[in-house]
Amino acid sequence: MENAALLHALVDNAIDGIITIDDAGIIESINPSACILFAYSQEELVGKNISMLMPSPDREAHDNYLKHYKTSGEAHIIGIGRELIGRTKDGYQFPFKLGVSEVKYAGRKIYAGFIHDLTQQKAYEERLKNYATHLEELVEDRTKTLNDTIKALEKSKEKVSVSLEKEKELSKLKNRFLSMASHEFRTPLSTVQLSASLIEKYAEPFESAPIQKHVLKIENAVSSLTAILTDFLYMEQLETGTVKAKPIWFDLTALAAEITEEMQLLIKGEQKILFTHTGIQTQIYLDFNLLKNSIINLITNAIKYSGESCCIEFTTEINATHCIICVTDNGIGIPAEDQKHLFEPFFRAHNTGNIPGTGIGLNIVTRYISLMNGNIDFISDADKGTVFTLTFLLS
Repeated sequence: MENAALLHALVDNAIDGIITIDDAGIIESINPSACILFAYSQEELVGKNISMLMPSPDREAHDNYLKHYKTSGEAHIIGIGRELIGRTKDGYQFPFKLGVSEVKYAGRKIYAGFIHDLTQQKAYEERLKNYATHLEELVEDRTKTLNDTIKALEKSKEKVSVSLEKEKELSKLKNRFLSMASHEFRTPLSTVQLSASLIEKYAEPFESAPIQKHVLKIENAVSSLTAILTDFLYMEQLETGTVKAKPIWFDLTALAAEITEEMQLLIKGEQKILFTHTGIQTQIYLDFNLLKNSIINLITNAIKYSGESCCIEFTTEINATHCIICVTDNGIGIPAEDQKHLFEPFFRAHNTGNIPGTGIGLNIVTRYISLMNGNIDFISDADKGTVFTLTFLLS
């Protein structure tokens, strides 16, 4: 009795549904879980054909299945287990897994079916399937977008390559023109300068002020144009990479004195150039010509953009770690909005007005300083002047 009561309690409290039928398919017992699954009461199911819990076409085929099993012994579900579809009282269909066992009891055959509801599992599987499909679609979309981007980049790369080739050709043509112009213009300019000198010489006995005035204008114009062509030539050499730093040991103060003397010939009005050196050491290992051209350019700009009573300070310093060269003026200064473009080729600040210039001098200077592994910096205030500083690390 205790075993029977225990078995009855286990069946009644089982999570899965349990149904027993006879060999004709008639329900003999059903536990509470199975009643809940199919939404029937025990009274509504006991004594009824199990096929009422199946949707078509399984409902119509079930009896034939039992007959076939009894005559042939060939099982499709019994002892195997399958996933099937159940039908509730109100017609709702749900998936479940069915395991059927054949039991011989009291001289007859009884079939016990164990029903495990798969609704939640199928929902999870469907959700997972949809998520996987969504991921596949995303991957497909991203892949398509990536492929489109790659194609666009390839096209852009081709365009950039073509543009670069054109740019190289234009650069070569520009450098060729600069080189040709610099050389070709020098010959007639030399002729003009020589002729002006001869005119000045032959006109001396006449003591003609107008002739001297115009000869001076010609000489100044030739000098200015020659300086421009020289800058063009320097730029062409830099572009083609023919300029290389060739450092040597030399006396910095001697070079500075030489430059100061040369620049005195270019000053305007009452301008003055004051040179001072700080430090006991005077020898420096740099490219003599590159440094000289750089300093001359800075002092020339200071003269050009300063008033006629301006004092231009030219200082050099050699300490334990660095060589520092400064050129200071109190000229028109560089407007703040123009300072970021100052070293760009052909750029001129908007406050230069009618003061002549090409805007390539400082670009040449910064490239010369870079070739010598130095740095160029400046501090400037409009109407207060500018300080250019060249700094070289001592090795």
